[in-house]
Amino acid sequence: MTNNFSQIILLGALNGVYDLYMDHPVDQIDISILAAMQRLPGASQREIAEAVNLSQNACWRRIRRMEEAGIIEGRTPRLNREALGLGLVVFTMIRTRHHSDAWLRSFRAHVAAIPEVVDFFRIGGDYDYMLKIVTADMAGFDSVYRRLIEGLDLETVTSHFAMEAIAENRPLPVQRAMATARRR
Repeated sequence: MTNNFSQIILLGALNGVYDLYMDHPVDQIDISILAAMQRLPGASQREIAEAVNLSQNACWRRIRRMEEAGIIEGRTPRLNREALGLGLVVFTMIRTRHHSDAWLRSFRAHVAAIPEVVDFFRIGGDYDYMLKIVTADMAGFDSVYRRLIEGLDLETVTSHFAMEAIAENRPLPVQRAMATARRR
C-alpha cells in the first residue's frame, strides 16, 4: 500500500539544507503543500493551491521544484489492500553471514524481484534486514517464502504475522520535521 495522493519522501531537505537542484531550502509554504498533498487524497493541483492559499501557477512551480529535488517521488494512489484481497501482512526478519558488496547487490536484486515485498530495510540489531510482505493468505506467504530463500545462503529467517493494522501508511510528519529543523 502507498500513501495518500502522492507518496511523499522527504530526503533531508526539511533540515533547510540546500539541495543541488534547489535555488533555496524548503520553506513553510513547501511544508504546507506537502502536508496538503498527504491530507487531501486525490486533490487536483488547483485544490492543493487553494488549500495553501497560493495561485495555481505558484503552487505548480513549487511542486515541480520539489519533484526535481527528489522531495516528492511519484504520485501513487492509496490502495485498500483488504478490498484487493491482500489481507495478510508479514514482517520477515533476516540475518545473513554474508556482507560483501557483491552478495548484497545480488540479495537486494533477488528481494526486489518479489512484488509481494512492499517494504525492504537494512536494519541494526539482531537481524540484518526487515521485509514487509503483503499477500492474500498463508499459502501466498508460503510461496513468497520459498521464492525468498531459493538459492540464498541465509543464516536466519523469522516471520511475524500482523493480527491487525492499527496505524498503516500514515502521512509523514512534515510540520514536525520543519519545527525540528528550525530548532537546530
